[in-house]
Amino acid sequence: MMLRPPVEPMLAQAREGIPAPGTLPGGLALEPKFDGYRALLFTPSEPGGPVLLQTRRGSLIQQHFPDLVAAAAQLPQALVLDGEVVVWHEERLSFEALQRRAASGARTAEALARSMPAHFIAFDALQKDGQELVREPYARRRAVLESLFTEHSLGPPWTLCPMTTDPAAAQQWLEEWTEVRGIEGVMIKGLGQRYAGGSRGWFKVKRRTTAEAVVGAVTGSLARPQVLLLGRFDDHGRLRPVGRTTPLRPAAAAELSALLRPGGPGHAWEGVRFSAAWGSPRALEALTVVPDVVAEFHADTAFERGAWRHPVRFARVRLDTTVDDVPLFGAGQDPAEG
Repeated sequence: MMLRPPVEPMLAQAREGIPAPGTLPGGLALEPKFDGYRALLFTPSEPGGPVLLQTRRGSLIQQHFPDLVAAAAQLPQALVLDGEVVVWHEERLSFEALQRRAASGARTAEALARSMPAHFIAFDALQKDGQELVREPYARRRAVLESLFTEHSLGPPWTLCPMTTDPAAAQQWLEEWTEVRGIEGVMIKGLGQRYAGGSRGWFKVKRRTTAEAVVGAVTGSLARPQVLLLGRFDDHGRLRPVGRTTPLRPAAAAELSALLRPGGPGHAWEGVRFSAAWGSPRALEALTVVPDVVAEFHADTAFERGAWRHPVRFARVRLDTTVDDVPLFGAGQDPAEG
């Protein structure tokens, strides 16, 4: 049977470093991890049929990307690709521009496609010529993907994701390529792995930076804080949100509970609504605190409009540092510098 949406994509579990070659079946295949929208592209099985673009959660979003739909005329019928939708804007990969594209209405989708064209970075072929490939090993699927680009002389907006079997080369990507905005880290797959939709059979390693911010609010209680909401002061002295931590470990929560004091009336974040996740409609129940505790944390490179999109990992309280030592909001281009 041919694949039809929704198809569950195969997922990855986080690792701290590139694993040993024998960790996954058949040896390692390593790819750069791009910070975009995970998407599956379906070309029609018959002439005149619709081109479909499915998100990781199963929603269809092709109406927001008419440029990709039009460019799919270059692709063969009954093809299913797994990849990442990205937008190159103002000399860099821009997640903010990608969000604008994904939220565009019918009136603006075409205009945004011209000013902020999308690209599809393909890293897997799940079907070709109506033939399912999910039971084939990754090495076979990769060969099909590479031949697709060669046979059809594909160029922008279609991009073949780089791949290497050399861990040393992937380590260099992790150290150097991730300095480019929009590249988060490295994906690790087994050359002998089948495509198991919904399972976390792959690995991902993200580059992390160390940074500092001020604790402005918490979830839970002051006696047992669960998540820290972090901020930085701007050049007008206003505390601006920059991120939230993953849930605290008990020892860290106990240390912080002895230092945090309730924020009084007039706190900069009084009445501010904090989302449970980037773009999520669900709000956190937050308690403001006096913004005089500095937290050091580890964060990935998903940094946009002065804030970290993904939860950061609390490392320690900086008792040797005051809020005046923390970089200002938007002070530099490097996330670690504000």
